[in-house]
Amino acid sequence: MERKNLARYARLSLAASVITLALKFGAYWLTNSVGLLSDAIESLVNLAAAAVMLVMLVIAARPPDNEHAFGHDKAEFFSSGVEGALIVVAAIGIAVTAIERWITPQPVDVTVPGTVAAVAASVLNLAVARLLMRVGTREGSISLQADAQHLLTDVWTSVGVLVGLVAVALTGWTWLDGLIALAIAINIVRQGVQLVRRSALGLLDSALSSADQLAITSILDSYAAQNVTYHALRTRQSGARKFVTVHILVPGSWSVQTGHNMLEKIEHDLHAILPHFVITTHLEPVDAPESFADAGLDAAS
Repeated sequence: MERKNLARYARLSLAASVITLALKFGAYWLTNSVGLLSDAIESLVNLAAAAVMLVMLVIAARPPDNEHAFGHDKAEFFSSGVEGALIVVAAIGIAVTAIERWITPQPVDVTVPGTVAAVAASVLNLAVARLLMRVGTREGSISLQADAQHLLTDVWTSVGVLVGLVAVALTGWTWLDGLIALAIAINIVRQGVQLVRRSALGLLDSALSSADQLAITSILDSYAAQNVTYHALRTRQSGARKFVTVHILVPGSWSVQTGHNMLEKIEHDLHAILPHFVITTHLEPVDAPESFADAGLDAAS
């Protein structure tokens, strides 16, 4: 799928956020539950995050230019970072309201319309989250994956709120409403911090996953029998794009053409298991001391 087409999923998330926001605030108005209010406030964050995601996906889809020769993929990390920060801010507001309601409980009216509205919002979020996660994983989009994770957490938050409403109705302990809202705030903070951390690591050019690195080294090690070795293996991820650079060491007696053919074969094998990766190889003679002058690059891998 072309990167520009991912923006339509951001528009879907934006539309779903508007609908769930209306449903959740309606449920709060019908029940006076601070738990549902906290859930509705989180949906405000969903709406803002979806808007930021849409803008960043449009930017990330731009082709490379003179000032951005490697593309604009990292814009997606800004999207998930902003979403994480918004989540933390919303959680602080929820916690303040929850503590006030916990200390001074107020009656909660568990109505069928309010419950139905909350359930409908959760079902919609679940459906959109599963779609975004499937597409985000397939296309390597951190923005879509982050939004999907946020929506899934929102679903579990809503389930917790509904369980709390039932508990209040059965026990009459109105203070449970505030306590549940506080627990929701703590869970939201945890999710926000994780998103900010993941975005920061992406902006810092963190290495690929251990599974990807193992696949790469397995291919490279398979050429040892042909007197071909390697060093300075480095990997990084920029948005949906993943990069691999490696220095290939071959016998110095080989011709340029023979060495070139070997690089082509190695790159072909790597692309077979890593089809969407950008792979850059550098040829060096294994028997020349100067070939190892850059061996310090191994420390960066």
